[in-house]
Amino acid sequence: MSQVTITSFGYGHGAAPEAHLTLDLRQHFRDPHVDPALREMTAADMPVRAVVGATPGIWDLVDATVAMVRAYLAGPGDAPIRVAVGCVGGRHRSAAVADFVAGLLRANYGGAIELTHRDLHRPVIGR
Repeated sequence: MSQVTITSFGYGHGAAPEAHLTLDLRQHFRDPHVDPALREMTAADMPVRAVVGATPGIWDLVDATVAMVRAYLAGPGDAPIRVAVGCVGGRHRSAAVADFVAGLLRANYGGAIELTHRDLHRPVIGR
């Protein structure tokens, strides 16, 4: 299996990284940022992961992303596959979904899975 690189990011901190697949979670999935109790947390915190994981449609998107990665890997090329997952700030939805995708790929398909959270450390974006 070729290497898969997954990068979570926040559109509010800069442009999406170059990728074969880019998921934009800004408008279609519940944002933990709106809950003051979760705002300062990140996807490294279980309450955020639980809220994102319980969002309708998230696991369908995760499964579809894993299937798309598998389709790229089935092709004749051996270049690394790049997946970018974005939300507004890069601290909640995108980081959690990137974690979920990476976890499924590691558990089911082996190979080198590199996961980077580009903006997880950045301050909360005021909205």
